[in-house]
Amino acid sequence: MADRHFTPREVEALIPALTPLMREAMAAHTKAAALRERLRAEQARIALAGGGVVDRAQWRADSGRIEQLTERVRKTLEKVVELGGRPKDLGLGLVDFPHLRDGREVNLCWQYGEREIRHWHGLDEGYAGRKPL
Repeated sequence: MADRHFTPREVEALIPALTPLMREAMAAHTKAAALRERLRAEQARIALAGGGVVDRAQWRADSGRIEQLTERVRKTLEKVVELGGRPKDLGLGLVDFPHLRDGREVNLCWQYGEREIRHWHGLDEGYAGRKPL
């Protein structure tokens, strides 16, 4: 059982703080994923060529940037957790908040871009099981 349960209005009061945090985390996540894919493609190219020359400076720069972006995501999501949220999916921008509904614990489900809390789901359901409040 969660330490705290939120009402829809309490979560809605957090949306102005959640929105920029999730925007930042989602953007950093997307950039890091693109850099990881670029490094994977370079590895595949070298493997197919039977070896090759690697631009070591670019490889180090990309690897360092991935680490910076990953750290930014981690720190930003820590702030979301401090607000009481449980980040669930950076691609969709999902954050759950514990809520009591009819005496049982469920999650209020907020998605980046939403201005109101309109959905909830059971603890074992997730986004696909969202139901209207």
